[in-house]
Amino acid sequence: MIATRLAMFGTLAAALLASSTVSAQVSDDVVKIGVLTDMNGPASTPTGQGSVTAAQMAVDDFGGKVLGKPITVIVGDHQLKPDIGATIARRWYDVDQVDLIVDVPVSAVGLAVQNIANEKKKLFITHSTGATDFHGKFCSPYTMQWVFDTRALAVGTAQEVVKRGGDSWFFITDDYAFGHSLEKDASAIVTKNGGKVLGAVRPPFATPDLSSFILQAQASKAKIIGIAGGPPNNTNEIKTAAEFGVFAGGQQMAALLALITDIHSIGLNAAQGLLLTTSFYWDMDDKTREWSKRYFAKMNRMPTMWQAGVYSSVTAYLNAVKESGTDDPLKVAAKMREKPVEDFFARNGKLREDNLMVHDLWLVQVKTPAESKYPWDYYKILAKISGDDAFGPPDPACPLIKK
Repeated sequence: MIATRLAMFGTLAAALLASSTVSAQVSDDVVKIGVLTDMNGPASTPTGQGSVTAAQMAVDDFGGKVLGKPITVIVGDHQLKPDIGATIARRWYDVDQVDLIVDVPVSAVGLAVQNIANEKKKLFITHSTGATDFHGKFCSPYTMQWVFDTRALAVGTAQEVVKRGGDSWFFITDDYAFGHSLEKDASAIVTKNGGKVLGAVRPPFATPDLSSFILQAQASKAKIIGIAGGPPNNTNEIKTAAEFGVFAGGQQMAALLALITDIHSIGLNAAQGLLLTTSFYWDMDDKTREWSKRYFAKMNRMPTMWQAGVYSSVTAYLNAVKESGTDDPLKVAAKMREKPVEDFFARNGKLREDNLMVHDLWLVQVKTPAESKYPWDYYKILAKISGDDAFGPPDPACPLIKK
């Protein structure tokens, strides 16, 4: 009888082990995450090594393993070129067996990588690209947008600023698709809320002398000068405006995209009074401070919303792999949509059916030098903007949306 029971227990144990092995499936016995970013160019400070560090922190905090398999992080530099980004992504998915690509600054490169992710049926989470097409007409079951889009930043800033009396606008718009998208979205919100758009100028990307554009904005007498673009123009426009006395003359500037590293570079003397919308601020509460100080110890600067978002999404991905018992892309993505995203980065977050991670944003104003009490103490939080208001409803053009 004892022998029979031992045999039964042995059979049961073997069955349980086999069941566990079947249910926990990791391709090639490694979960591999590729951080595809700009390591040396104009986007390298708000992304770059900081995004790599954030991804590695998420892996280390997770324990370095999931489902008993090691997690590794590899790095690629796409140099802000879509063809290079697509080539690296293809090699990673085909040869290096990368399970997830993250970061990927600038929308042109992000859309190129998205095409490869769709073709290879592998996951891609974008953090530092804002094109709404990611979750609109090009939405994909394999691509998620985690931190922001142009609509959220434009709506967040324009709507809240108009509510506070900033009802006349003049735009300085980067003359390429990203800048035009920001201006279009913000203009629609300004007029919808009873404001007026008095005009716009459109300097080319990386214009060395922005003086004439600032003078036109100043001469418009608009209460708000909207900066519709990214680096390097946005930071140079803010510096030039300070030199020309724009703030001292009673006008305000609203940056539709500005990051804390931009403010650090510009300095509070020039940036004070600037209005902007952000998904994350390191000094908002105890949770943001605890993580950001650990990040600072490694990078010697505070994280941008993009870098904090990398940590958040990698952690969410690894939890989904663990809970679903597999690294199968569609099963992991489905698991990620099941639970709310509530961590140090996201408040009231949820990954929607169009794979946009909707969460609250914050309208902030850059402090004066006198108001800043310690290093990186740069923002006053003026308002919380709900994710539903900022991001709006799903785009019907997305084929993932149930009709």
